Order: sequence, then C-alpha cells, then structure tokens
Amino acid sequence: MTFSEMVYTRPDLEEIKNLAAVTLSKIESASNVQEQICAYREFDEKNNEVSTACNLAYIRHTIDTIDPFYDAENSYIDQITPLLQDMVQQIHFALLQSRFRPELEAQLGRLLFTNLEISVRTMKSDILELMQEENQLQSAYQKLCASAAVEWNGERIPLPKLGTFKQSPDRTIRRAAYEAEGRWFDDHQEDLDLLYDRLVKNRTAQGRTMRYKNFIPLGYDRLGRNCWGQDQAASFRRQIAEDLVPVIARIKKNQERRLGVDKLKFYDDTLLFPDGNAAPQGTAEDILAAGRETYHELSAETADFVDFLYEMELLDVHSREGKAPGGYCTDLAVYKAPFIFSNFNGTSSDVNVLTHEAGHAFAIYRAARKPYPSILKNPTLEACETHSITMEFLTAPWHHRFFGPLTGKHEIGHCEDGLSFLSYCCMVDEFQHLIYGSPDMTPAQRNETWLTLEGKYRPWTDFDNLPFYSRGAGWQSKLHIYQMPFYYIDYGMAQTVAFQLWLASMDDRDDAWARYLRFVDAAGTKTFADLVETAGMKLPYAPDCIKEVGQAVSAWLDKNPL
Repeated sequence: MTFSEMVYTRPDLEEIKNLAAVTLSKIESASNVQEQICAYREFDEKNNEVSTACNLAYIRHTIDTIDPFYDAENSYIDQITPLLQDMVQQIHFALLQSRFRPELEAQLGRLLFTNLEISVRTMKSDILELMQEENQLQSAYQKLCASAAVEWNGERIPLPKLGTFKQSPDRTIRRAAYEAEGRWFDDHQEDLDLLYDRLVKNRTAQGRTMRYKNFIPLGYDRLGRNCWGQDQAASFRRQIAEDLVPVIARIKKNQERRLGVDKLKFYDDTLLFPDGNAAPQGTAEDILAAGRETYHELSAETADFVDFLYEMELLDVHSREGKAPGGYCTDLAVYKAPFIFSNFNGTSSDVNVLTHEAGHAFAIYRAARKPYPSILKNPTLEACETHSITMEFLTAPWHHRFFGPLTGKHEIGHCEDGLSFLSYCCMVDEFQHLIYGSPDMTPAQRNETWLTLEGKYRPWTDFDNLPFYSRGAGWQSKLHIYQMPFYYIDYGMAQTVAFQLWLASMDDRDDAWARYLRFVDAAGTKTFADLVETAGMKLPYAPDCIKEVGQAVSAWLDKNPL
C-alpha cells in the first residue's frame, strides 16, 4: 500500500477512553503477570493505530498547511493529544504500581520501567489545558513559517529556496538573499516575539505546576533522558567552547583565505569555496535515484529498506509554497513504515537531508520488525540522531553518485560543517537553558543573550548590519527552539559519535557497519551510554572526548586539501 492509499480515520476519543479504562481494570484485577502483559500489549496495539492516524494527519498537514481538512484535523489532534497522553500515563502508573512488578521487569526489561518512571513525571491532569495551548502555539509558529515567501528576481519563492542564493559565489547575491530572508522575519517580528513569549511562559507554568523550579527538568524528562542530565550537557558544552571553538576558528581562517575576503562576514559563512560549494548534479529525481542505488550497494539490509521506502512512496522532498519548513522522519506504526519529509533547495543539504532522514527511516524500519513494546522501539533522541548523522558519513563512498567531479569539495564541506555545527548546537542549547532559567526576559533581552552566546561559540561572526541577524534574533529561524525545547544538543551528541564511527570506517568499513547495525538494532532496549559502549565509541561528554575527535577530524582535513 502506498502512502496516498493509506486511509486516515479521525481517532475516536470516547472509544480510546473506554479501552483505557478496560485496560486499567484488567491490569489492576489481574491474578498473574501474564494477564497484565496481555492487557498492556492489547492497549499498545490500539495505541499504535491512534499514533498512526495522528501521524498521517500531521504529515498531510505539513505537506500542505493550506489544506482546510488536514488543518482542522491537525488542530483536533493538538487538542486530544494531551488527553491521550494522560490515558497512557495512567496505564504506565498502574504498571509501575503492579504487585507483579519484579516479574514484569524480568520479562519486559528494567529499562522499560526506568522509562515509565520518567514518563509519569512529565504530566498530570492539572497541566492538560496548558499542554493543549502549547500545541496550538507550536502549530501557529509552524503555519506562520510555512507561509514564508519572498520576492526574488520578480518571482515569489518560499523561504527555503533562498538556500541556493545564500551559497552563490557572488557575494552581492549572498548578502541580498540573507537580507530578503531577514526582512521576512523582521516583518513578522511582533508575531514571532509574542509566540515565543507565550510558549516560554506556558512551559514555565507547566514546570511549576509539576513542582519544578522552572521548565528545564520537565523539558529533560519529556525527552526521556535516562542516562545523562544537565551536568553532562554542561560538560559537553564546556568542552566544545574550550577545545573545539579554537579548532573551528582556525578552519574559518582557512575558509577566509580560500574565499579571498579581508574578513569573513555572516553571509560568507556557508560559502566554502570561491567558485561555489559542491551542489548535487541533477534534479531532485536524480538525487532520489542515486539514493536508491547507494542503499542497494551499501548493504543487504539497506537494499531491502530502500525498496520498501520508494515503492510505498514514503518521501516528500519538493519545496513549495504552503509546505511546512524543515525536514523530519516519523513513523506509521500500523504499516511498519517510516515517512521522510524535507524541502530540497538545490544545495548539498538536499543530499545530507536525504541520507540523514534515511538513517532515521532505516532505524524505524528495522525496529518495526522486532518484537519490542512500542516504548522500546525508539531509543532516546541523541541515539536516534546518531542513526541519522552516522548514515550521512557511512554513505561517503557513494557520494560521487550525487556530486560527480565535485565530490571532494562535498567531503571537505560536509566535514567542516559538521565541526562548525557542534558549536552552533551548543549555542542553541545554552540559550534555552538561560531563557527557561529566566522566563521573564523581554524579547530584547533574549536577543542580547543570543548575541552574547555568538561571541562565546562563534567569535568569528560578523553580521555586517544584516537585518534580523544583527539584532540578535537569528534564533527565531530555528524551528526546534519553538517546537522542541532542549532537543538540539542531541544532534551534537550524535555528531560526535558519528565522527568516531566515520573515522573507524576509514580503517575497516565492514567492521564500522557492523557496529552501526548493532547500535541501530538494539533500538530502545539500551540507554544511549550503553549503545555507544556497544559500538565501541566514547561518550561525547566523557573527559577529553571533544579534544580527541576535534584533533582527529582536523588532521583528516589537513591531509585532504583541495
């Protein structure tokens, strides 16, 4: 069955309530552990149907935010999701309180119960209305950004399509593209400031209702972090600032010399070579075709996966007006299927997004075929991002299919971007800690905070009076800050592990692939720390990890100049 043939049916809230009540009764009255496991698995199956319906509506809404039917369905799901989560929480709480808990742990695994303990800390009925409002605000931000279009050379184009011009070898065009982007954000400054202010205050109210000082601990619990916390995040950020920022600064100096500019400006940052960055050779369809060939040759496991992905039409990659920004991969549990969403813009990011989201999709595809409970199908998010970012690097031997004679450029650019990204993701993470630690900041104070962090994590940045960016509002273009608080550092953790597996693959590709596959196939049955150990890697926040990775990647760059 292809994606277009999948039938959406609105989840019936009353039906789900009744099933949840029956499940609770069965768990509480069970005379043995098997009766409880059976009741839980029955509910889990029904929950998969509900999540599939919700994700179908979400995907179709983001594909076309103007579609009135799915716009209404998305709003409905925003309303019922907190209620559904509350029902699931009640069942989780019943399992945690079970008199058969030792037997349950023996059969289902201790980690499942660790995850349940975290899960039940994330909500109670007192915050349901706040959660509904939060969903509405997040959807409003997404819908506003989906409407973003600018006049460019007499044509109205969606914002993502400026990506090509932001990497133009012509410095004047690059600056103009950033100016056009900045004007759109400046024109919507009031809406963006208000939305974020309401989100911060809403989430802070949720945290305090849950008896936390602020939203930060609740934000961590919502991400299900089960083996590291704020101290480890701070250690990771500190290592990046102390050990990696100087390495990146040196790379930026090299870039400045390559481009032949007196001083690197913000609008120069994404142009890595004076004659232009490596761009994919061919159309979006050519990229997709090359992707299929790549995964056929990478391994037997990925060959089966990519055929399933393409034959069921589980991708939407073309940018168009009305389509939500960004990219993501989600699952359709009933169909044991992933779905990839992105916005191609004619730059190397098209290939990076395809390989990145395919890493998520591959992990979803593999986990869906294992007998794990739904709560263990996916690991925590830094591990999920390791699936995807590592895939970007392990497909390197096939990048020539996408870039042809520009492959060498792409490899260097991808590597340099990966290092630079680590400083950016830490800046995003520290910004959010500061914002939610002082939730009464004004919009101007938030922008001042961002500019201060620019000096810490990207001291080479010169905004050259660009609108939007020079006033410190650049963070507002980062969807994660509005929609997924504290998520972004997970990409940095994953990038660090991905670099390690990539370096290992250059010594023994087959061994590196086997280690990656072990990491993927464990799904959520292990913590991130255990998964990294299983793959023979060093934890990103472990002492000296960043120094070692930075030195190794920097040495590779020095040995592979163009």
